[in-house]
Amino acid sequence: MRHFLSHKYPQLSVELDQEKGLEMRKWVLSGILASEETYLSHLEALLIPMKPLRAAATTSQPMLTIQQIETIFFKVPELHEIHKDFYDALLPRVQDWGHQQCVGDLFQKLASQLGVYRAFVDNYKVAVETADKCCQANAQFAEISENLKVKSTKDCKDQSAKNSLETLLYKPVDRVTRSTLVLHDLLKHTPSSHPDYPLLQDALRISQNFLSSINEEITPRRQSMTVKKGENRQLLRDRFMVELVEGSRKLRHVFLFTDLLLCTKLKKQAAGKGQQYDCKWYIPLADLTFQTIEDCESTPIPLVQDEEIDAMKIKMSQIKNEIQREKRTTKGSKVIERLRKKLSEQESLLLLMSPNMAFRVANRNGKVSRGFSLTSLELQMLTNSCVKLQTVHTIPMTMNKEDDESSGLYGFLNVIVHSASGLKQSLNLYCSLEVDSFGYFVNKAKTRVYRDSTEPNWNEEFEIELEGSQTLRLLCYEKCCNKTRQSKEEGEITDKIMAKGQIKLDAQTLQNKDWQRTVIGMNGIEVKLSMKFTSREFSLKRMPSRKQSGVFGVKINVVTKRERSKVPLIVRQCVEEIERRGMDEVGIYRVSGVATDIQALKAAFDSNNKDVSVMMREMDVNAIAGTLKLYFRELPEPLFTDELYPNFAGGIALSDSVAKESCMLNLLLSLPEPNLVTFLFLLDHLKRITENESVNKMSLHNLATVFGPTLLRPSEKDSKISNSSQPISMNDSWSLEVMAQVQVLLYFLQLESIPTPDSKRQSLLFSTEV
Repeated sequence: MRHFLSHKYPQLSVELDQEKGLEMRKWVLSGILASEETYLSHLEALLIPMKPLRAAATTSQPMLTIQQIETIFFKVPELHEIHKDFYDALLPRVQDWGHQQCVGDLFQKLASQLGVYRAFVDNYKVAVETADKCCQANAQFAEISENLKVKSTKDCKDQSAKNSLETLLYKPVDRVTRSTLVLHDLLKHTPSSHPDYPLLQDALRISQNFLSSINEEITPRRQSMTVKKGENRQLLRDRFMVELVEGSRKLRHVFLFTDLLLCTKLKKQAAGKGQQYDCKWYIPLADLTFQTIEDCESTPIPLVQDEEIDAMKIKMSQIKNEIQREKRTTKGSKVIERLRKKLSEQESLLLLMSPNMAFRVANRNGKVSRGFSLTSLELQMLTNSCVKLQTVHTIPMTMNKEDDESSGLYGFLNVIVHSASGLKQSLNLYCSLEVDSFGYFVNKAKTRVYRDSTEPNWNEEFEIELEGSQTLRLLCYEKCCNKTRQSKEEGEITDKIMAKGQIKLDAQTLQNKDWQRTVIGMNGIEVKLSMKFTSREFSLKRMPSRKQSGVFGVKINVVTKRERSKVPLIVRQCVEEIERRGMDEVGIYRVSGVATDIQALKAAFDSNNKDVSVMMREMDVNAIAGTLKLYFRELPEPLFTDELYPNFAGGIALSDSVAKESCMLNLLLSLPEPNLVTFLFLLDHLKRITENESVNKMSLHNLATVFGPTLLRPSEKDSKISNSSQPISMNDSWSLEVMAQVQVLLYFLQLESIPTPDSKRQSLLFSTEV
């Protein structure tokens, strides 16, 4: 009905879209409330010891002096009062929500009180140093400082977490840097016509100016960097490196001088200004020591999944593809410059995330000088004898492909492996199909072993998902009967590779919807194939079933009501069989099952065949995994619903972690009950899959990549690519949508637990009665 109205009455469509946006505004504000509640609990934990310490200060045996207490807890009571007033005023407005409800005045007032943060930030270093000295001097205070209790805001039944004084003192510093991000989030979901819009813009302006004024302050410490008269400092080398800061990777520009190692952050170049640097730290070479892994107590370097690296490479390929298109249409346009800038940003991101060898350095005396800004001129003066800095403005990337290279195909490739010929002797032969994403090949399908033959005849069909793929690679293996494992941990087998060949996935040839027959020749062996390509936007069009008695293409609430179950039986049965014998299967859910097996299972489920359990036990487990994916893909509406999809995409982009969690959980619990319970059931299953990641090679990110675009999908009306004239080349909008879908699912996979409203998750999951 809505689809019809939006075509006939465009104004009504705009109003409906605005209403959807305003609904998201409520979720964002609910998240901000949750974040404020957590922040208040941190400030309250700081205030708890203040009163007894102050009272003890007037006794004959004070733990701390009044001066020390005032220094350590400077401005904390004022900050608590400001945020308590803000929270108390915001809460009733969100509870009594209406689309025209205004909150801008509260954010404006909060921004006007940022001066208190100025005082706190200026005193912060002294506060931490004073607290450290007091801990060393007084064991009782040291004990208190390490065990400050923060009340849990989620379930206040005697739950509390312990935090150190130093950790809690950093919270306001972190909070002030996040203030602009929170306002950005709220403005994004506030229509420009809403009365709150100018008030929020004003609050954002105040916050940005405040942050800029703090960041631009230059401490007198810069003087310690200058060279003594007559000394000759030289720049030996400068390079981009990745620094691990509190578990996060940061891109740094590091300068090695003859007497100094300097680490800086290269700031964005402002119009008309020279290159700007923030100095992060420096160590005189005389004090520099190198740490081994054994000596280093810092957190281990977090590894980034190969799939995330591949996604960045794919993104770069897409941008290059767009640049080539723009060159053919509007040569020298500003669009090309914008795309080149985006490409440069992706290259920087790739460098930041790519794995590198660890390089651990420390200052011998334990002190590292930190904190001030440098212009390139000042940095040049610092080098003294250097005429010109070797500043690297663009990061050289060894993996960049030529600009005119194709960005690859996105969608589904159906491949029939017919037969092989040219074998000199009878073998037990099987074929493995792999496709690339930027040169990195992933196994996507495997035929059955054809035994004792010189002319294997498989005739097996597979549906392979393509993610920016340009090449199909075929490997023929001889199955060794007396296989031995090289390593139990790695799970690698000694099957002998007989031949390897590949074929270019040509967009023009595959544009035709008919099957294309081809032959891959390799080492004297020829393998006959047929291929058919379906682009993603066509393959994921949801076609409701005309036969409501089945399960595929039928609304999930119709199926669960008919079956008198909480979770569709097809989901339960597939999951149970996969958990029975597929947990150690390498690439489970990624590797395609035989298409005919999947179609046979689909028909059996649709006809309510009583022998479906027997069929499943005899089938390859990858076919069962493929059937489950197909069920979700063919739902008339995705599991996360058309209505809530834009809100999930907006929620995952929120800046504040507490606000994001509140928003995402509220959205999840807004799903219809059959959708919610089915998702929770699937989520538990996917988490169990990753417990065997060392064997099955399926990480959380792998599973999110497989299931994300299937469970989440914009409605045809909302999709940014629904009217695309480029069915084969995936455009930037589509890329961003897919990335959001993966991120949403990954977010829920990474959460330790998801509370349901009645806290009866187990009964929800395992009850079969409606």
